[in-house]
Amino acid sequence: MARQIYTIPSNASFADALAQGILDQWGADPLGLSRVMVLLPTRRACRSLQHAFLRASDGKALMLPRLLPLGDLDPDELLISASDVAVGQGLELDLPPVLSSLRRQLLLSQLVLKWSATQAKLHGSEVIPEDQAVRLAGELGRFLDQVQTEGLNFSELSSLVPEDYAEHWQITLEFLEILTKIWPAVEEATGGIGPAERRRRLLEGQAEFWRNCPPEFPVIVAGSTGSIPAAAELIGVISNLPSGQVILPGVDFQAVDETWNDFLRDSSHPQHGLSTLLARLEVSREDIKLWPCGQEGRAPDERVELIQTAMRPAQSTTEWQGYIERTSPEDFKKALKGVTRIDCPGPGEEALSIALILRSVLESPSKTAALITPDRDLARRVTAEMERWSVRIDDSAGSPLPEAAPAVFLRLTAEMMVSGLTPISLLSALKHPLCAGGMAPGIFNRILRRLEITVLRGVRPAPGFAGLLAALDPEKDEELYLFIEKIAEAANAFSEIIGQGAKSFRALLEAHVAFAEALAAIHEQDGPERLWAGDDGTATAEFIADLREAAGDAPEVSARRYPELIAALMVGMAVRAPFGAHPRLSILGAIEARLQHSDVVILGGLNEGSWPAEVKPGPWMSRPMRKDFGLPQPEQQVGLSAQDFVQAFCAPEVFLTRSEKVEGAPTVPSRWLLRIEALLEGRGLKGLIQNDAAKWLFWAEEKDLPSERIPVKPPAPTPPVSARPRNLSVTRIETWMRDPYALYAQKILSLRKLDPLDADPSGADKGSLIHEALEIFLKRYPDTLPDDGEEQLIAIGEEVFSAVRDRPGIWAFWWPRFQRIAKWFVEEERARRKLVFKSHVEVTGKLVLNGPAGDFTLTAKADRIDELAAGGLAILDYKTGTVPSAKNVLQGISPQLPLEAAIAAEGGFGILPDEVKDLLYWRLTGGDPAGEEKNALGQRGAKEGAGEISKVALEGLLDLIAEFDYQETPYSARPRPKQALVYNDFEHLARVKEWASSGEGEV
Repeated sequence: MARQIYTIPSNASFADALAQGILDQWGADPLGLSRVMVLLPTRRACRSLQHAFLRASDGKALMLPRLLPLGDLDPDELLISASDVAVGQGLELDLPPVLSSLRRQLLLSQLVLKWSATQAKLHGSEVIPEDQAVRLAGELGRFLDQVQTEGLNFSELSSLVPEDYAEHWQITLEFLEILTKIWPAVEEATGGIGPAERRRRLLEGQAEFWRNCPPEFPVIVAGSTGSIPAAAELIGVISNLPSGQVILPGVDFQAVDETWNDFLRDSSHPQHGLSTLLARLEVSREDIKLWPCGQEGRAPDERVELIQTAMRPAQSTTEWQGYIERTSPEDFKKALKGVTRIDCPGPGEEALSIALILRSVLESPSKTAALITPDRDLARRVTAEMERWSVRIDDSAGSPLPEAAPAVFLRLTAEMMVSGLTPISLLSALKHPLCAGGMAPGIFNRILRRLEITVLRGVRPAPGFAGLLAALDPEKDEELYLFIEKIAEAANAFSEIIGQGAKSFRALLEAHVAFAEALAAIHEQDGPERLWAGDDGTATAEFIADLREAAGDAPEVSARRYPELIAALMVGMAVRAPFGAHPRLSILGAIEARLQHSDVVILGGLNEGSWPAEVKPGPWMSRPMRKDFGLPQPEQQVGLSAQDFVQAFCAPEVFLTRSEKVEGAPTVPSRWLLRIEALLEGRGLKGLIQNDAAKWLFWAEEKDLPSERIPVKPPAPTPPVSARPRNLSVTRIETWMRDPYALYAQKILSLRKLDPLDADPSGADKGSLIHEALEIFLKRYPDTLPDDGEEQLIAIGEEVFSAVRDRPGIWAFWWPRFQRIAKWFVEEERARRKLVFKSHVEVTGKLVLNGPAGDFTLTAKADRIDELAAGGLAILDYKTGTVPSAKNVLQGISPQLPLEAAIAAEGGFGILPDEVKDLLYWRLTGGDPAGEEKNALGQRGAKEGAGEISKVALEGLLDLIAEFDYQETPYSARPRPKQALVYNDFEHLARVKEWASSGEGEV
């Protein structure tokens, strides 16, 4: 009996051709069609064939065949549930249930941790953290699935003689004893098996059953290449059934026998899987018949010949020259009619170009389109771009569960508690859209903003809820106090478990989920109802339910590793929307695209490393070890990807897209694009498929360009003179001179910069504490310093710094520096007291100046003014940060001390007017040296004298006042770029980078 083995050409719609062929054979009898069983690679392929039957029957009602998924996915793309292998029927009853993926991962993680503990005792190393053990367990599970898919026995690992390999691989083989010696006993104890093992047993059992008891109904297996050995065996059995038919995708009839044999040896070739399957079935290509297909809607046969020639193995590319010589330019153009290649500058432009193509398809009623790409980042970008037109697309891969809002909220709440409520982790969790703490969201966010500004900005408070409460005044901040107490109450159980260190994973999980649900509640909706709502919530709730079921098999967890453990367990999970996507557009992975039908196909992300993916042998075995053990080489995945590419390339209208750069790094075009381009270049048709690319790139570029470019000018506000400040301190005068706009923002708009979150102790705060300590010390000992002056100053410092003991960062950073400053200061002060008659500390003064618009008051607070024993005054300024240069002081750019001298000369500090002899900086850093004295005027200024310099500074200030007393004078941003402020809190407000010239050193 001749076996019925067919192929559907690559340029025909596989699903439509299959549906029409089945209708032609059995469609005459309405009930006869329902007796047919059709086995397809995936569930999505079954749905695609259902739609194909609908198209073939013009929408008439039909009793469809039984469409069942074979589960013939790539070995690395295992079924989440063995229920996808639906051909076993009654055989399922005799097989153990499948271990859930989470339970298996947690069980394996226990074994990994025990192995690590043993190694730690032997070698004195550290035990790996629990989250790393979970990740290793995931890799072990995938390796176990590969081995069970191939039907291999772990006992064969002993035949891999360890001394033949490097020490690293010997250690790896020892580690794999977790699978070879321990895991079988674990499976037996749990009564379950892995998904790959169960699938293999189902397929093998069905093959054996049909081999002994052939079914009386027709059985068709279609679209499978038999990449899984058990599936290939079942295909072989079906091919020998009296009513069995095998329909293969796109067998290459053009290759000569020698080239066909090369396919068998080249696992990266698209025909490798088919040639291997046919060899296993002992079928030659001559025995394969063409499945009846119509010509309507097909790409030209020349397209198939071109791509099959382009994909020849390296040793067979000598055929290229013959193909080029016998194929005319017109045939090339005919073959590639409807094919467009678009090389985009980057992923953003690629995604937008693809979105434009998809959107253009919707202009034609009933026309369909699909983006096929293994690049999930590109898929997400395209999904986002389609939101421009409020179009939601079905992405077959779904969205990653770790990025779903409820999953993110769970991670953030865990990190918040484990970190001890650090400001960033606390705000990350509490500012999440799902967080409301049982209050109305608006009220919750208002109080949270107050908490942020009052406590969390600036230096970090002490850890935990107690630290937050200690940073508040219960009387002044009663609302905030109650707010924190409410959150602390909700977190009480979770907080207690975390404080106990390593505990059961189940206890941590239950307390964590209860805390997250409490935070998610609002005034009119319960927390669980709100947290687990929508597709994201449902998927996250299912993950938590599975995790609860498997939690008993988890190892004990250190509380500090709990957030990372939850994140590790979420890896690989996805959220898939059950409905609501667009009916005519889809985004598919290469596997999901098999047997799909679309009028327009976009093959995206065609770069090396993406499509095809980078080939890696995996962490457990080298290539020679994989070969000796019987595992397929990694290049087999390239061959399967190549087959997917060839099938999709033969669609009627195809777009090939890639990004020339990704994350700023140049990319290499996919090897398949390079092969096609090589054929075209050989015929003198280089760039043939890129002719239409320019319009899509142009439209993508124009889409986000403004209709008009408006030059941005520096801000130059001219507020009314009445709104301009008439009272400024000497420190603000420098800001006024260097950047008037900064003064405008600060004094007229009354803006101030928020402190950063979890900030390092700032120089300004440090300076305030040091200034206060020195002020108290000098006032307490105005005449004679005590013998234990250093100890007394340190004691005063302890009193001053006690106010910030609840801020560990301040105490840890600043107190040691203050102790060194105290030693230097007392020594310097003893020497200076011989020159000073009387010291005045932290004295305020003012000077009223006349301006065109009225009086202007200049104010100052001098750190210290000394009445010198020899006559005259000396003004000292303590600097805990950068000291202004003498050049800037003399040029009037840093006029603080000269202006204070001018005030002193007029008696503005309440001290008898006298000549100012010295302007000094005492730089107090607590470093090495702890302090130093600097003359503010330098050598040249000291010769001119402080009095003369102060007069010049005062004249400059009067000119400045007069200029800004006119309405027309603007508060310009950075009028002199070279003298601009080094630290300017309002530079972003002035949008400097939008208008500054390159000559100013700006970007």
